[in-house]
Amino acid sequence: MTMNSSTGKMPSFRVGSVRLWDSQTRWANLEPRQAQFDWTILDRLVAGANQAGLPVLFVIGGTPQWAAPDAPRMAYDDGSRAALPDDLAHWDAFVNALARRYRGRIEAYELWVMGNDSRYYNGGVERLVDASSRASRIIKGIDPKARIVCPGMGQLWKDEALQGMRRFAELHGYDHCDAASVKLHQRSAAEPPETMLDLLERIDRTFHQANVHPSVWSTGTTYEILLENPLDAERARAYAVRYFLVGLYGRRLNLRRMYFYNWGGSRIPLVLQPEGGAPTAAALAVEQLQNWLDHAELSACGHGLAVNRPENVWQCQFSMIDASGRHDATLIWTDKGTADVVTGPGQITVHQLDGATTQADPGGTTRVSELPVLLEHR
Repeated sequence: MTMNSSTGKMPSFRVGSVRLWDSQTRWANLEPRQAQFDWTILDRLVAGANQAGLPVLFVIGGTPQWAAPDAPRMAYDDGSRAALPDDLAHWDAFVNALARRYRGRIEAYELWVMGNDSRYYNGGVERLVDASSRASRIIKGIDPKARIVCPGMGQLWKDEALQGMRRFAELHGYDHCDAASVKLHQRSAAEPPETMLDLLERIDRTFHQANVHPSVWSTGTTYEILLENPLDAERARAYAVRYFLVGLYGRRLNLRRMYFYNWGGSRIPLVLQPEGGAPTAAALAVEQLQNWLDHAELSACGHGLAVNRPENVWQCQFSMIDASGRHDATLIWTDKGTADVVTGPGQITVHQLDGATTQADPGGTTRVSELPVLLEHR
């Protein structure tokens, strides 16, 4: 989850990692005057995450006004600049201070929020590669176990944005990182999450064209989607779960981690938990998905005719491990409407995301919908 909160409170449903950006932790917040640091909020957030056992991904970005006075502003009220500092020695000094303070407590560092969108970065790609190289060298020298994530790349449905990412690759920017950050999202909030795979294919082709093959972390969405109308509760529940299931399909294209945007916000199309509120039904469905797969090994994912299913059906197959040994299970759903699927021989238990279970007739059919169910085979 990307945290849209500065309180230090963590999600009260089960998540795997937190990312700090819209949490009053931009560089401009942390160093409002040169060499005068205010770590109060970041200390609180890192302590909260550490206490909850959640790895932290920290985003370095949002240059303070004093370091780039003539650069364009980001769309924030803290004066953050959409450019690197005029003198990269200031960048080096901040990264050094940050890494020393949080050595062993911050798992990974993302080196800019959006490196190919002028609203967030207005500067040359060459300079961004240089800054990435410098930051990586500094952080690894202080905290060798820290993971370096190259600057986020967004708007990737657009060809010109893909070209910006490709240019960063051609200049060997990804040589300095353990993972590439991309903004993986649908064209609109109402589109099925499975359409993100089309975007991931575009991203993968672009990397191949540049002859790079980085691990990929999805770290957010586009600002335009956040302004769209909210999803109804049932669709929100289905889309939240399928967002992460798409990540399993993406493993063949080097997708290794997905951060949902965001936790804490309430004015976004899909809310998981507003700050100060309880988890929504969508959040509890994501938690149920994690509980299902706690002791599972992924075998394969596929959809439609390729897996002998109706064209609107998607599935992932697992080997489940428990005290009695191993048995097979299938997570199955549709991207639109319903479908009747053959459940196969043997005892089949159908698990719903709300915790309900039913038994399916051996060799019979089960109707599946846009809300994933788990078919447990014994």
